Amino acid sequence: MMIGFIGLGAMGARMVHNLVDADLEVVIHDLDRGRGYAFEERGATWAESTDELGRQCDVVFTSLPGPQQMREVAFDDRGLLSSLRSGAAWFDLTTNAPSTVREVSAAALERGIHVLDAPVSGRPDGARTGKLAIYVGGDAAVFESFKPLLDKMGDRVMYVGEVGAGNTAKLMHNAASISIRATIAEVMSLGVKAGMSPDTLWSALRQGAIGRARTFDSIGRRYLQEAYEPPSFALALADKDLRLALELADELDVPMSIARAAQADYREARERGWGDRDSQSSLALQNERAGVEIRLTDDQVERILAEG
Repeated sequence: MMIGFIGLGAMGARMVHNLVDADLEVVIHDLDRGRGYAFEERGATWAESTDELGRQCDVVFTSLPGPQQMREVAFDDRGLLSSLRSGAAWFDLTTNAPSTVREVSAAALERGIHVLDAPVSGRPDGARTGKLAIYVGGDAAVFESFKPLLDKMGDRVMYVGEVGAGNTAKLMHNAASISIRATIAEVMSLGVKAGMSPDTLWSALRQGAIGRARTFDSIGRRYLQEAYEPPSFALALADKDLRLALELADELDVPMSIARAAQADYREARERGWGDRDSQSSLALQNERAGVEIRLTDDQVERILAEG
């Protein structure tokens, strides 16, 4: 079986590493030719174009910036829909708009090509170690056929429903994550302004019901020290994910006031030039508005996070 992979960015490159490590036949393509050399040295084959890759492969994975790029890869004259043969499968690992994936899937089915959305939840280090959740939407039988390949890239591979459901799950996850961060910043700034020390307040919140879920651990190091560079997940990318979630909410007439408030913060952060900082950098806006400073030492953070 010949496997194609398009998009060798921070996430895609690490997932390709795992496919190559498994001694699979992999054909790769990216707009940046230089990203392919290391994989070629390890046995991967470079394709000069999307259609050249498509003609060779039984299954293709794409890891792209967003909806516009998926449409280009699908519908361009030399795109995948013009080159994949009938019966081939395309798993889009992009965090995408469900409507875009469904649009591409409908066009692909007319050519006998199966498109499944399979966005991943995890960070680049998780992509390299295979510690990723992958939410898959699409034909269940096709999913089962290719699940062993997905298992090479993620340790939590889940079938979540029809095409588009994968991105619905991913966008809801990210919308919740982003909204929870904004709420934490609000209560921290209020508590500190009310007279509590940030380390004591953080510990108190962390030992409550939601705190024991370790939500606070996931943002503690950056937020408590205002350490937003280098980014683990860039603010510009998180802003795109939240925008897609809110577009879906508009389509379904679902109110999401907290998520919209968080989106306003992301816009302000981007206007300040923070798009390349970590996505958590928007939390600093709330502290600024409240007139408080929350910046703990390494020792304080380590002590807090080490508590049972």
